Amino acid sequence: MSLHTAARAHELDLNLLDKRDFAPVGYQRYNKATGKVVDWNNVVKGYEYEKGEYVVLTDEDFRRANVEASRTIDIQTFVDRDSIAPYYFDTPYFLVPDKNGERVYALLREALEQSKKLAVATFVLRNRQHVAALMPVDKVIVLNTLRYQEEIQPQPNVTGAVAKKANAASGRELTMALKLVEEMTEAWKPEGFKDTYRDDLMKRINDKVKAGQTHALTEPEEGTEPRAAGGGKVVDLMSLLEKSLAQKGGGASDSAARATKRKNTAARRRTAHPRAARRA
Repeated sequence: MSLHTAARAHELDLNLLDKRDFAPVGYQRYNKATGKVVDWNNVVKGYEYEKGEYVVLTDEDFRRANVEASRTIDIQTFVDRDSIAPYYFDTPYFLVPDKNGERVYALLREALEQSKKLAVATFVLRNRQHVAALMPVDKVIVLNTLRYQEEIQPQPNVTGAVAKKANAASGRELTMALKLVEEMTEAWKPEGFKDTYRDDLMKRINDKVKAGQTHALTEPEEGTEPRAAGGGKVVDLMSLLEKSLAQKGGGASDSAARATKRKNTAARRRTAHPRAARRA
């Protein structure tokens, strides 16, 4: 089988500039002993086994370290689909069968589909052993590399916050949150999500070009403060929920209002027509 990249970057290609003359800032590989620039063709990889002493490694060395591991995708186990936390998933690939591997490929895809399982496998790619999850998606098998346990940061301690707000997940707030989830639930349509900020940034770039401000260093507007690194704005969850519901056509607030209105109307009718009310 062979791997085909399933994701691609979609970012603006920005260059680093020297703000004194706006000339591009380049990167160079240089020999730390002589200070001279080294051509890429003369660069090799090496492992420093002692201070200043290196073992040179070529692609053939990486292959010979474990010939079989560098050629195969070895399934180690099967797990439930929802047993791997999202933060373990790294890079997706489409797994494509070799010419004589179509039957095994189809068998594995169907077995994964019907069992609702993921296959956990190991393989070597770019001189590193990876662990990966294989899953059926439509008609293909997707191989998604996984981060190792030591690459995952410890979960932050939120015990205090959860304990203090244990009673918050009830009553009006929870009712509104559940209503929001219900009203905004729909079929997953990935094509409906676009990087609109990229378009906004391109508009900003084009506006600066048209205004002849290509070399103008834009300063923050008066009254605005740059966001501190690592910081974030504290938001009111209830106000966000109410706003979201309102944008979806009224939501829980309007529903409650309509229900109250119906009750009041019915009460007025019974008062105005007591005989009809008794017959009812």
